[in-house]
Amino acid sequence: MSLPGGPTKDEIMAISLAKLSLEPGDIVADIGCGTGTVSLEAARRVAKVYAVDLREEAVSCTKDRAMAAGMTNIEVSLGHGIDLIRALPHIDAAFVGGSRGLAGMLFLLSEKRVRSVVVNAVLLSTLHEAVTTMQELSMFKEAIHVSVARTAPLGGGLMFRPLDPIYIVVGGAPC
Repeated sequence: MSLPGGPTKDEIMAISLAKLSLEPGDIVADIGCGTGTVSLEAARRVAKVYAVDLREEAVSCTKDRAMAAGMTNIEVSLGHGIDLIRALPHIDAAFVGGSRGLAGMLFLLSEKRVRSVVVNAVLLSTLHEAVTTMQELSMFKEAIHVSVARTAPLGGGLMFRPLDPIYIVVGGAPC
């Protein structure tokens, strides 16, 4: 299924998951789960993934993909990330792919002392909001600009065709 903004490209997901530093017993929140790509990959590494999206088609897609993959440790719901964060008693890591209410989500994640938080942004305004909010909350670690290009045929040869650049903002509870 194709949804606006997704799926997260493999290269971006690899960096994002590495920055989350997932551990086998972790509880992970995937906020703005979209096609479920991050949820499925994270679920292979952790105890439980709670995925949420505002779009019914995204929730349906993620549920279908989890079922097809035989993943039983993913719980998907329709709603806002803020409501999911409030409802979960404990979160070890959070991936934020949806930016509606970003500052409020980051505040709650900081309040819950979530160990690692990764925000993926395509808009400069989202990058700015993520970095400045994390700095205000003393949870900012780094921001990474990632540009990926893949080979594509051209005139009997190959060229590199760039994908949209992504900003990965990393934060979490101080040690």
